[in-house]
Amino acid sequence: MRDSRFLKFAGLLWAVMMVFGWSGALSSASAAPFTVGPKKCQECHTDEAKVLSGTKHFTSLKTVHKDKRAKKIVKAIGDKRMKKSATCKMCHYTEAQKKPGAKRKIVAGPSCESCHGPASDWITIHNDYGKGVKRATETAAHKTERLQKAEAAGMVRPSKMFDVASNCMSCHGLAASGLDEKTAATMLDNGHPLNPDFELVEYSQGTVRHRFYPPDVTANKEMTAAEKSELYVVGQAAAFVSASAAVKKSSHEKYVAAQKKRIATATAALEAVKGSVPAAGALLADPSIANGRALADAVKGKDLSGAVGGMLPSKYK
Repeated sequence: MRDSRFLKFAGLLWAVMMVFGWSGALSSASAAPFTVGPKKCQECHTDEAKVLSGTKHFTSLKTVHKDKRAKKIVKAIGDKRMKKSATCKMCHYTEAQKKPGAKRKIVAGPSCESCHGPASDWITIHNDYGKGVKRATETAAHKTERLQKAEAAGMVRPSKMFDVASNCMSCHGLAASGLDEKTAATMLDNGHPLNPDFELVEYSQGTVRHRFYPPDVTANKEMTAAEKSELYVVGQAAAFVSASAAVKKSSHEKYVAAQKKRIATATAALEAVKGSVPAAGALLADPSIANGRALADAVKGKDLSGAVGGMLPSKYK
């Protein structure tokens, strides 16, 4: 009798969980996506890997903790080593694991997944060119379907440039969601840099540029003036959303000043295009992620060089 009552109770509890969506929340929490490390990407993207190897992101794995400011900052936030600090690992390193629940290990500095999202849920989909088919012989239809499925599984593709830019801004704007006000203030007070002038075109079209697209997948293509202008606006949209949220979470004078400068720079860019792109006005009125994505979609393929060409950097990092 007791077992019968227990089974009835268990069944009722499960039904309630299903009604309120608890089972979905539990399953998603237990299967959170994780980073697999850049080696998985480099198996196919060899040219992109060569570019990465020549960047500060790549060399930082062995150098960033040697910066004369590093020990002071790490000690100030209550940690002993940079590579053991959860705060530092948010932006300065790539941690990889082989399977859900496995031990995480630092394998690189900022790398592929820092921009394109944790790959555990999408890398197999992304690498599936079809049964018996190689990358070079994949049909256009299969490629479109494959990339759409990878994106649905969490891949942040260049076609979703606002999201890529947002990933850059979260670290370069000292605005990562996991970074609390007190820790950010302590980091700044002990010499951690915060560059309010970080701008996407300047930093993405120099040493880190990796634009290997068909038909010549070996050529690292430079952007046209129109493409740079579009990227500039999307980058400023991401900066505007990032800084607008960050400025509200701190009263630290230096932090607030930097975020306000980011907002001012982005506002100028958005004001310059809002006459021809109404989505820019909507974003200025409400700096939300949804409005940022809407703006990125609205400017896709547009030549905005007449409006923001004079704002573009003259050289790249």
